[in-house]
Amino acid sequence: MSGTIRGRFMRGGTSKGLFLDPVLLPPAGPARDTLLAGLIGSPDPYARQLDGLGGATSSTSKICLISASRRADADVDFTFGHVDIATGAIDYSGNCGNLSSAVGVYAVEEALVAPVAPITTVRVWQANLGRFMEVHVPVTERGTVRTSGTRAIAGVPGTGAEIAVDFLRPGHDAAGHVLPRNEPVTQLTDGEILIDASLVHAGNATVFIRAADVGLRGDELPAEIEADDSLKQRLERLRGAGAVAMGLADDADWVTGHQPATPKIALVAPPRTYEASDGSKISATQVDIVSRIMSMGLAHHTYTGTGAIALAVASRVPGTLVHECLAHKPAESGDVLQIGHPAGVLPASAEVVTGEDAQPVALRARLFRTARTLMVGEIPTRPD
Repeated sequence: MSGTIRGRFMRGGTSKGLFLDPVLLPPAGPARDTLLAGLIGSPDPYARQLDGLGGATSSTSKICLISASRRADADVDFTFGHVDIATGAIDYSGNCGNLSSAVGVYAVEEALVAPVAPITTVRVWQANLGRFMEVHVPVTERGTVRTSGTRAIAGVPGTGAEIAVDFLRPGHDAAGHVLPRNEPVTQLTDGEILIDASLVHAGNATVFIRAADVGLRGDELPAEIEADDSLKQRLERLRGAGAVAMGLADDADWVTGHQPATPKIALVAPPRTYEASDGSKISATQVDIVSRIMSMGLAHHTYTGTGAIALAVASRVPGTLVHECLAHKPAESGDVLQIGHPAGVLPASAEVVTGEDAQPVALRARLFRTARTLMVGEIPTRPD
C-alpha cells in the first residue's frame, strides 16, 4: 500500500501514539502490521525510529485503531498495538492504559460520539482484552474537547484537563477475577533460585516481585536498571516464568521472543524518600508504595497505566506482595493509591470485592490522566 493515510498523533498520559481508522487500512494480518510498523519507523536496527513517527521508547512506539462500534453497549472499538522498535513486530496481547484516555478524545474529535458538556462519557470496547472502559472527557459548551486544566501528570510538563478512565471488571475473566492461580503469592524460578511473586491479571497481566528480592531498593531511576544487563535478563526470565504460571503461554522462551508487551513485571517496595528523574524530592509521606515497571524489556520512564491498574487492584488483595507494602496504611477498597514511580507520583484506585467463590473480584479501577491531539493530517506510508 502506497500513498498517504489520514491519522492523528496523540498524547495520552505519559504515552504517545498514532491513532488510525482501521477502515483505511488493509485487513488485519502481516501486510497491515508491516504498514503500521513502517509509519512508526520500525523495523530499525539502530533503535531510533528516525524514519517514522515513533520516539524510540516503549512509551512512544504505539498504534491505536479506533472505529465506531457495532455493539449496542459501546460507542467505539479500540485495538492497541505495541510496536517493537528494532524488529517492527506488533504485540496485540495487551492494552495501553495511558493512551486509553486519548481514545475518548479521539472519539469526540472524530465525531464518533456526540459531545455533551461538561463531561462526555465514551463507552469503549477494548478489543485486545475483551473488556469495557469508560473514558470521561471534559467538553466545552461549544462541544470541543477541553484540554486546559489543573491536573498535573508526573512525567509530562505542564497541566491539563483531567480525564478519568474507568476500567470495568478488568480481571482475567468476565466476572473480574484477578488472581489467575487463585493465590496471592506464587514462587517463580529465575533459573537458579525461587522468588516470591504476586501474579495479578487486571488491566494487563502483571508479575509483581519485591525489589529487595533482586537486590534493589525500589527507588532506582531507569538508567540504573538499564545499566545492569544481568538484572534485566533475570527479570525477563521471571516475566517468562510468570507468563507460563498464569496460563498465558506454554514456554517462557516463546514469551521473550514473541510476546514482549505482556505480562509486565514490576518491582515493589514500601514507601521511601527518593529523588525523581527531574531532580525533585519525593517524600515517603507522599506515596503509599514505591514501584518500578519494565515495558518491552526496558525500564519504564514513569509507570504504565495498566500496570497502575494492576497495582491498585493488588493493593486491595490481602496477602499479595503489593498489599504487604501497605502495612503502614490499611486502605479501603476504592481509596486512591499514591504510586511512587521514577518521575513522581501517580494516583489510581480500584474497587475489589470477594466473589462467591471467595476469590477477589475487581469491579472497576480508575486512572486520572490528561490527553490531547498533537497532529492531524496525512501520513505518507514507508516506500516499498
